[in-house]
Amino acid sequence: MYLRPDEVARVLEKAGFEMDAVTAKTYGFRRGEDYVYVNREARLGRTALVIHPTLKERSQAITAASSDVKTCDHYVRFPMYLAGDTNDHYGIPHGFSSRMALERYLERMFG
Repeated sequence: MYLRPDEVARVLEKAGFEMDAVTAKTYGFRRGEDYVYVNREARLGRTALVIHPTLKERSQAITAASSDVKTCDHYVRFPMYLAGDTNDHYGIPHGFSSRMALERYLERMFG
C-alpha cells in the first residue's frame, strides 16, 4: 500500500516545501530551487510524487521510480515530453509505502 497524494502533500509540507500551485490534477511544491508535483490522480499512490526529469539518475541511487515517465499537461515547470503523441510535460513518478520512507527520500534528494 502506497501513501495517498494528500499524505504525500503533508509530508512535503513538514519537510519545508511550500504548496504554490493547485490544479484538478496536481499540487505543485517548491523549496528553494527544488520543485516537485503531487499527482492528485494517483488514487493508490504508486505515482504520487513526481520529480523533475533531470533528477532521475540521482533518484535512482536512492529508490526505483514507479515508471519511466509520467506525463501531464499540468506539470508546467517540467520539460515537454517530445516522444509522445501529446504535447504534455513530464516528470519521474515515485510511490512510497510509509511516511518515514518518503521523509528519508526527501532528505537524501533535497537535504
